[in-house]
Amino acid sequence: MRRALVTGGGSGIGLAIAKKLAGTCDVTVLGRDKAKLEATGFDAIVCDVTDGTRVAALLTHPFDIVVNNAGIVRSAPFHKLSDSDWDNMLSTNVMGAVHVTRALLPAMRERGWGRIVNIASTAALKGYSYVSAYVASKHALLGLTRALARELAATGITVNAVCPGYTDTDIVRAAVADIAAKTKRSEEEARAQLSCTNPQGRLIAPAEVAAAVAYLISEDAGGVTGQIIAIDGGETA
Repeated sequence: MRRALVTGGGSGIGLAIAKKLAGTCDVTVLGRDKAKLEATGFDAIVCDVTDGTRVAALLTHPFDIVVNNAGIVRSAPFHKLSDSDWDNMLSTNVMGAVHVTRALLPAMRERGWGRIVNIASTAALKGYSYVSAYVASKHALLGLTRALARELAATGITVNAVCPGYTDTDIVRAAVADIAAKTKRSEEEARAQLSCTNPQGRLIAPAEVAAAVAYLISEDAGGVTGQIIAIDGGETA
């Protein structure tokens, strides 16, 4: 059975992916929150992906599949985003994927088989107001995906990305609460504001993102690499 590592696997999209892959893989989840990770019931590694030294020290066993899902976002006008905000988002959303992939890639190359899936966002395909650092980091993650896919094309390792639109997770629920508080609107109205970006008029379900990942890590997807799959109801069509 293949071994899969899902970063940011304690909740939301990461947990949905871990559950989906559990039917065909031995799954390990990685994240910063020990309690959340232990509650999943999966093997767990407590680690901050921004710490490249610790990532390298902990990821000493080979994995066939890695899903780079760990990510953060901060919403604020461009002029209010500090250097620290930029550093935090780039460190997590881009360098986190770099650190984890770098640690696991040698064993994949040695075996001549591997699947790397980066969870990006529709923010990697277009611009959104008030999240400039997040948008920049997710665009960078797509660049990494495409470059690495070309570099590894002849090795039996595929590299792809999934770009969800607004998804029904704790992060979006927090955004809804923040919008409601700042605009004095109800949470229902704030949720509708985010849902309306999707032409289907709804939030994406984490399970829909997990289903795309399950295909990309399968044997059937051996010829699929360097591809970007948007799960967004047609938002970026």
